[in-house]
Amino acid sequence: MEEIERIDKWLWAARFFKARSLAAEAVAGGRVHLNQSRVKPGKTVKPGDVLEIQREQWTLTVTIRALPTRRGPAKEAVLLYEETVESVERRQRIQSLPTSTMIPVMGGRPTKKDRRSLEKIRDDIY
Repeated sequence: MEEIERIDKWLWAARFFKARSLAAEAVAGGRVHLNQSRVKPGKTVKPGDVLEIQREQWTLTVTIRALPTRRGPAKEAVLLYEETVESVERRQRIQSLPTSTMIPVMGGRPTKKDRRSLEKIRDDIY
């Protein structure tokens, strides 16, 4: 690939998403921020840029180290980025919590009491 890389292609090549369309959807949906700002899937990235990627339970903060030449194996993909120390600590803290403290999945809209208990759990985690 060329020296200029689209953010959706980079996320796909770095194996954060299984398909490029899923990466583009996440960027367009605001779950990926480039240098603390919301961007479109066609935005170009370069080494040194900081990405915040929201996943199910946590947010990953990574610094782009290199641009990919292809979507290779996971061992190559790991070399494309470096996760920040704060992101690693935050992810490990969330993973160390017992599953009973995770945010419950409810059917339908939460009641006022449910919402307050969810906010309390989120405040304790983050």
